[in-house]
Amino acid sequence: MARFELKLPKMGESVAEATVTNWLKNVGDAIEADEAVLEIATDKVDSEVPSEVDGTLVEILFQVDDVVQVGQTLAIIETDGDTATAAVETAPAEVSEPAPETVAAVEKTVEVAKEATQTAIESSGDRFYSPLVKNIASQEGISQAELDAIPGTGKDGRVTKNDILGYVENRGKAPAATEAPKTPASSAVSKPAPSKPATPVSVNGEDEIIEMTRMGKLIAHHMVESVSTSAHVQSFVECDVTNIWNWRKKVKDAYEKREGEKLTFTPIFMEAVAKALKDFPLMNISVDGDKIIKRKNINLGMAAALPDGNLIVPVIKNADQLNLVGMSKAVNDLANRARNNKLKPDEIQGGTYTVTNVGTFGSVMGTPIINQPQVGILALGAIRKVPAVIETPEGDFIGIRYKMFLSHSYDHRVVNGALGGQFVKAVADYLEGWDLNREV
Repeated sequence: MARFELKLPKMGESVAEATVTNWLKNVGDAIEADEAVLEIATDKVDSEVPSEVDGTLVEILFQVDDVVQVGQTLAIIETDGDTATAAVETAPAEVSEPAPETVAAVEKTVEVAKEATQTAIESSGDRFYSPLVKNIASQEGISQAELDAIPGTGKDGRVTKNDILGYVENRGKAPAATEAPKTPASSAVSKPAPSKPATPVSVNGEDEIIEMTRMGKLIAHHMVESVSTSAHVQSFVECDVTNIWNWRKKVKDAYEKREGEKLTFTPIFMEAVAKALKDFPLMNISVDGDKIIKRKNINLGMAAALPDGNLIVPVIKNADQLNLVGMSKAVNDLANRARNNKLKPDEIQGGTYTVTNVGTFGSVMGTPIINQPQVGILALGAIRKVPAVIETPEGDFIGIRYKMFLSHSYDHRVVNGALGGQFVKAVADYLEGWDLNREV
């Protein structure tokens, strides 16, 4: 009988642990190779852990919300033989034999019970029984009524392998102490209540208590930690993006027809940020205690909104090495897979600077919180059509221009006001100097 240990795989650089969020299989379920067994979460990405073998899930070693280290065993899968027999053989304790004078009575009881189980055990009411539990019940002569009476410790009060084996062990040791079968209605009372409210809970008929999601808790922790770690200051620059607005309007249809996807403003802004980081490498750093780590690669984090209102930050690796087409494809790909929860753990790791677009929600500017351990984050405000003074050789006049605010938050422990201000001004200069005749 082969027993395969399903371990938490390595999920990317610097990812050392994950949280179990959902078991897709129950003890006793058959599993095929490459079939997902459970869902896990690392930092902000949800992933599935597949099985490497065909077999039957016989033991779950971690419960929902448990934190597991990379390499730890999550579950045991039996790959050959009769699963029910194997499960009974691995019962944790030896059962003492009954006294000789009670053997006949016990055998008679078992025979009666076996007759009662000629009809297959079925899930009753809201109680679900896995194939493994049903097989053990059949082998041990446990009737439907007895099975319904066993208190379940699994999810939603389900009877697990350990529950039924414990019942079998206690029944063999002291038959007289076995509880009378309960009715399905009374057994339902013994089920543990859910640990978290599935829906908002009303308070006094008016206010509601809503449990924070796992991602919400992580974001809250990271935000508080960042504010406690970094000395946040901000610099603001108003940027004229009229040339970019007009250029994109001119080329976007041809670009979409040629490339099969839209050309948004985001890759244009990301390209300008990457260029500015090359000019100011001391913005592309992180802090480790009393040491400053100067990053060789420019990896831009791109905050993306999720359907549930939370944010995730996929990373464009080596962004300074991409042309505008490459940047556009990277932005669109990461944004689409972020919204569909298809990002890989590596794709949210290793960022050296972050850009967030608060203008998407109509904000003209913002003061974003730094994404640790980085030292800066740039917020892009909404593009607005505004009256502006235009200087020409013939004199000044008022015209309509497309403008936006760039809001730069940086860590004043290591970035002074001069560097923080010069950097965001460099981004604005790249955007304002956009060539209207540029090819894409």
